[in-house]
Amino acid sequence: MPFPRAKPVDDLYEDIAEYDLVVVPDAPLASALNRRLDRPHLGAFAITPRRLAAGRREEAEDRIAFLELVEETDIDWKRGAYAIGNILQCWEHQGRLDAILDYDAYVDDATRQAVEYIADLETTSSQLTEYRIDDDQDVAVVGYDQLTQLERSILPDEYDTYDTFDDRAFDRPPFHIFDSSTAIVDTVVDAVTRENADDVAVVLDQGSEFSALVESALEAADIPFYGGPGFVDDPDHRAFVQLLRAAHGGTDTRIGEIRPLLARLDSAVDVEHDEKRLYELDDPALDWVVDFCDRISDRTFTEALGSFEGRTGRRLDAFRDELETLGIDDTPATEPAVDRLVFYLQSYEVPVDRENEGVLLADAKSAAYVDRPVVFYLGLDEDWTHSAPRRPWVDRDAQYTRNIQQFQLLLQSGATQYYLVQDANGGSPVTPCLYFEELLDEEFERFSDLDSQTHSRRFDRTGEGFEKRPVDATTTEVSAISQSSLSTYVNSPRDHFFGRLVDGPDKDYFREGNLFHDFAEFYVTHPEFVDEAVIDDAVEHVLDETRPFVRSVDEATRRTKYRAGLETIVAFFEENAPVDGEFLTATSDWGTNAFAERFDRPVDSPVTERWFENDDLGVKGKIDLIHSPSQLVDHKSGRRKSASQIVTNSALDPPSDSPNFQALLYLTHWRSQYPDRELEFTFFHFLETLDDVVAGEADLDDTLTTVSYYPETFEAYVRSEAFFDELVEDGANKCQKTLSQVEYEDYAEVFAETDLPETTDSDELIDSAFGQTLTARMKDCVGDYKYVERGCKQAMRQLTRVRGRAFFEDDLDAFEVFVDERLAELNRRRAGEERFPIDGLGGEPNYRYVDNRDLLLEEDR
Repeated sequence: MPFPRAKPVDDLYEDIAEYDLVVVPDAPLASALNRRLDRPHLGAFAITPRRLAAGRREEAEDRIAFLELVEETDIDWKRGAYAIGNILQCWEHQGRLDAILDYDAYVDDATRQAVEYIADLETTSSQLTEYRIDDDQDVAVVGYDQLTQLERSILPDEYDTYDTFDDRAFDRPPFHIFDSSTAIVDTVVDAVTRENADDVAVVLDQGSEFSALVESALEAADIPFYGGPGFVDDPDHRAFVQLLRAAHGGTDTRIGEIRPLLARLDSAVDVEHDEKRLYELDDPALDWVVDFCDRISDRTFTEALGSFEGRTGRRLDAFRDELETLGIDDTPATEPAVDRLVFYLQSYEVPVDRENEGVLLADAKSAAYVDRPVVFYLGLDEDWTHSAPRRPWVDRDAQYTRNIQQFQLLLQSGATQYYLVQDANGGSPVTPCLYFEELLDEEFERFSDLDSQTHSRRFDRTGEGFEKRPVDATTTEVSAISQSSLSTYVNSPRDHFFGRLVDGPDKDYFREGNLFHDFAEFYVTHPEFVDEAVIDDAVEHVLDETRPFVRSVDEATRRTKYRAGLETIVAFFEENAPVDGEFLTATSDWGTNAFAERFDRPVDSPVTERWFENDDLGVKGKIDLIHSPSQLVDHKSGRRKSASQIVTNSALDPPSDSPNFQALLYLTHWRSQYPDRELEFTFFHFLETLDDVVAGEADLDDTLTTVSYYPETFEAYVRSEAFFDELVEDGANKCQKTLSQVEYEDYAEVFAETDLPETTDSDELIDSAFGQTLTARMKDCVGDYKYVERGCKQAMRQLTRVRGRAFFEDDLDAFEVFVDERLAELNRRRAGEERFPIDGLGGEPNYRYVDNRDLLLEEDR
């Protein structure tokens, strides 16, 4: 259907100028018509039904009825509010107060009580019910379809109606598409000054992020505004409510959950503490908050408010008045009482005194008309769609008509309209308000499918993006990279970039992992000292150190976990004592060790916590244990991975979906120390057998995953006589049977005749020219038997298993080149020559491994 044009107010005024009374559905429209009145007029001219019946500014009767009900009865607040909402809504749509009683499913004792009390209240609905316009008045009704049944009940027998739309189509302005909500808000604030603020309105969904962003931006720019923040939006009101809730939040309340409150109280602590529990974090900045929470059960709401005022140095008179209005000012601030207060503040809009000047902030779901010359519309997404009441007394078709007409009128308010929207948010398309589907003749899924203009701060990869201004700054080149940084960078360069800029909270698993590593290092140095009593003490120390992160109900489980982990570490080293380290050069201590300090014994073993920074190769890291010149060990508290998973996750071209280069990077460094030696990298997952340790059935082998490195190419390795002998002796049955009947030279000749393809797919290898040549040669030597063909397939599957579970010379050579390329690329981006992209080498990042998800603002790239 066409998008009809709203009749201009001047034209509408010409139509109704001679009437005695004009009934309109929206107060701003009434005000606009009244401002155009050019003749003396006694009494109201243009007015809404409710204001006409009440003779004053209408009040929120649902709140008035609620306050009366909770004061006069002991009814549950939530039941009372539910009953009041149903009664008033049914009254609005059916025209009678007791109409709700016709719907048995919605009638209970609370409803009957509420009907009785509301009947005695002087509400605008009761005045509407009793009021009727005199028949001798010449009455015009504008927007009859937008009036409810109760509002229509005041109309005389005869009146004229005028539509709010005319026959012409609305020349809709284009959508202006921005990359982010902050860019939209910046655009609005840039266009507004103190001088023109009274000419500007901003329409937004008050439940969206735009509401807080616009208010804070206008406040920061010292531009007056009204119509936006309500009673509960006052920062001190919000902080006090949050303080009351935190006081009853229990011992599991985390610092991150109450960070806005702490900031308001000037009690903020470092972000590293965000995941720690309030009651377990020993910080003087939190003493007042903890004391308040501990004493909340002994305080009334007034006393709690007074304590908060004393802390902040600010009076909250409006909040104190509201507590008195609710009759709970001298009530103990128990958890149920706080829950009731929070419910009230979330359910009802408490009146606030406003200065009606400056930018008008209008709620998209409440306003139907905004009388300002310039109107900005922010968002216009699906959240602008009204949710029609699902009640039997509501005519849903009529309600939909009211809602969509309100939307049409709202979109055309003002002389100039600007629709400011996002096409995507968080990587997902933004769905336009559902009313557009009916109003527009076009097919669309997002704003960019419609008439639109894009305003994007793009960065061109040639370096010609934003205007550059020279700054006096230098960047330090990165000469070496760790395995964790490399993995993050390959997954998402921009996530890596923000990881260098943004501090994150401590994690319980980081603290646990560091303590387990410290214990392993301590045990290697002092195995004779560690007995059962030392392990008991170590368990308690780990518990003490992690207690800020752990719920008290989980402490027993954690104690079992920590003991099992420490005992598994001891068992591993008892069976696998490392070498003495005489082959290593001396090194200074790296970092501190919690158990060395606790037991006053130094850790000076050269084989543990060995830091390296290899600038020639561009890699750095810390080796947990050098078990021998040919074996490195890394202690892991996470889940065990197989050798094939480790090799797969180390892939370079293309990278794995979950890149992890630890084994590959450490072996590359260690190869530079021992170039011609076979090496092993072992992951020791000391918590892998936790359940078995508790059951007394643990097997250390289940905690270990070893990846080998062979100082030759893969083809040279599998072509060797040693590997051939391995296939003959340890291969699958048919493989042994086949190859035991041929000479090594017959096997080696296949490699001379045909190239071995680069693949870890056994079927691909079997179907390749190499696979066909091997099978043909073995049949020539042994005979054309079915077991020979099967034996060749088993041999080739063994080849691909070896390829997928170990590293070879060409793998480490390729990794060295890979690191050089990444470092060169990283340093270009650090110098500002090109942007850090969101996508990594493998395309879209794996967001499971992204640390700064909220900072990765996606757009068309």
